[in-house]
Amino acid sequence: MNDKGLVTVTGASGFIALHTIRYLLDQGYSVRGTIRNMDRVDGLVKSLVKYCNVTNLSFIQVDLSNDSGWTEAMTGADYLLHMASPLPAETPKDENELIVPARDGALRAIRAAVDAGVKRIVMTSSIAAVSGGHDKSKTLNETYWSDTTKDIGAYQKSKTIAEQSAWDLIQALPDGERPEFAVINPGFVLGPMIDADTSASHEVVRRLMAREVPGLPNIGFSLVDVRDVAGAHVTALTHPDAPGNRYICVAESLSFREIARLLQSHLVAQGYKIPQRSVPDWLVHFLALFSPTFRLVVTRLGPATKFDTSQVRQHFGWTPMSMVQSITETADSMIAHKIV
Repeated sequence: MNDKGLVTVTGASGFIALHTIRYLLDQGYSVRGTIRNMDRVDGLVKSLVKYCNVTNLSFIQVDLSNDSGWTEAMTGADYLLHMASPLPAETPKDENELIVPARDGALRAIRAAVDAGVKRIVMTSSIAAVSGGHDKSKTLNETYWSDTTKDIGAYQKSKTIAEQSAWDLIQALPDGERPEFAVINPGFVLGPMIDADTSASHEVVRRLMAREVPGLPNIGFSLVDVRDVAGAHVTALTHPDAPGNRYICVAESLSFREIARLLQSHLVAQGYKIPQRSVPDWLVHFLALFSPTFRLVVTRLGPATKFDTSQVRQHFGWTPMSMVQSITETADSMIAHKIV
């Protein structure tokens, strides 16, 4: 297998990152993954070896909040995939707990890559950096940015500020020092896990399977499978159209109720009983007076935001899989990993 070059992947233990590393190794790249805790390396390698040849995989310990190790992480790399960013299951009390590490970590990784002469950087952002504060009647494309002057939530702010800061840094560099730069903005990412460490996005499915939700509020999700997101990242590393562009990756939209019905249909034979009772909007608003969780839910009531994904489809030939397949395989993976 020919080596296509060395890719440094930040946040290598993450859900999307592990699938991306698998694709990179399969396609002949060498991968250097950054990780905060080296004690996790053996487990990650054991998980990945079931899917791909890990001969050209290595790890290095770095932290988004610390300068130590970043020079070594980027030395000799041809590409950077910056995928590390905080993604909490619960809203933090202080929004800066998310904003500061997301922004500063992105800038720290990109500066180290620039200093090392990395030729192209692809950053993982989110539709959270696109949709916040906008009317849901609009169909949004990559020209839209979340409005951080509005109360859009800590996660949306963190993704928006981190991505904008990254673009500002790249654009401020002299022509001769500016690497090629592209951003992937995925929707709500589901799909099977390579290891048993779930992401925050899995909580929707896990909580339904574990019957940890009292009912189903009227919330829509803009969904995409992790394998389609990983594929977009790998394509963006070398595609001639990628530099200078953002790419929204959303496959389709489903409501919380539709996801619950899909899971019930798929899992009923295995004895799972997925909650099916709807929670009316007025009750969510009432409960939000007393519960931080329901205050967060209130901001998401209604159908999912509509996105124009023509750019990623036209540039990359991106054709995402059905979310019916993705959701059922997510559930099967959770059962296989003994999570539920």
